[in-house]
Amino acid sequence: MIDFRHETFLALCRIGHYTKTAEYLHITQPAVSQHIKFLEDLYGGRLFERHGRVLSLTERGERLLEYVSVASADSAHELQALLRMDDSVRSVSFGATLSIGEYVMPPILSRCIRQDPDMEFHMQVGNTQTLLAKLHAGEIDFACIEGFFDKARYEWSLFSEEPFIAVCGPTSDLVGKSVRFDDLLGRRVILREQGSGTRDILERLLWERNLSVESFSRYCEVGNMHAIKTLVSDDVGITFLYEAAAKKELDEGSLIRIAMEDFTVLRAFHFVCLKGSRHIGEYRSWFERFVALRS
Repeated sequence: MIDFRHETFLALCRIGHYTKTAEYLHITQPAVSQHIKFLEDLYGGRLFERHGRVLSLTERGERLLEYVSVASADSAHELQALLRMDDSVRSVSFGATLSIGEYVMPPILSRCIRQDPDMEFHMQVGNTQTLLAKLHAGEIDFACIEGFFDKARYEWSLFSEEPFIAVCGPTSDLVGKSVRFDDLLGRRVILREQGSGTRDILERLLWERNLSVESFSRYCEVGNMHAIKTLVSDDVGITFLYEAAAKKELDEGSLIRIAMEDFTVLRAFHFVCLKGSRHIGEYRSWFERFVALRS
């Protein structure tokens, strides 16, 4: 278990402000400073640097954050296990980004529940950065994510590689044609909001072509994938998404994959947990089970 001074350190890393950290922890600002000073004396050097009003970690602070985050997450996991010792119900908590949580995990969880009906599953859906923050806070044990992350900081494995495709409605003049990417720039593209994994991937692909979303003649932002697919099905625009997110509509014919000569994209879905966790073996067993149930 980590002590209260390490808890103060974690809170200050997350909040980035001494006064607000004191308010969050319901202690005084001098107490926050004393806790950090104790840790700096213990570990032999400064943990934070100040640049104007911005607080940043030193290299020593970064290393301590990595260690304490794992210790804190493991402690939270073990505390939950202790609380459940007299409970016959077993449980697992994990995270998934939107496309994975909405379109990939439901059939996997359905098979898991049928195999193990007494097991409780707690899946939190969020963007990549939110889920990584929850990992460090010990709120989830592992995550299945589609976004970009620092692979050096985490224990990870490839969950799957998913086609990222362009689709149109069944009445579009694009149906039955083979086109190039530039041929689509005269169309209206319908996109998720900024910060979503799907939008992030498309923007990176556009950047590689020296393009942006403004390169399309018109674009529309919609914060709901079901709404986007409905609009595209009604032929008011095109969109880009994971094939798994449109499988039902593609099978039904309400969405049509656009045949493109110069656009073949596979993007990785990753299983991620904290590097150095004492429970990696347990988490990996869930990863292997999920992969087996999807195939």
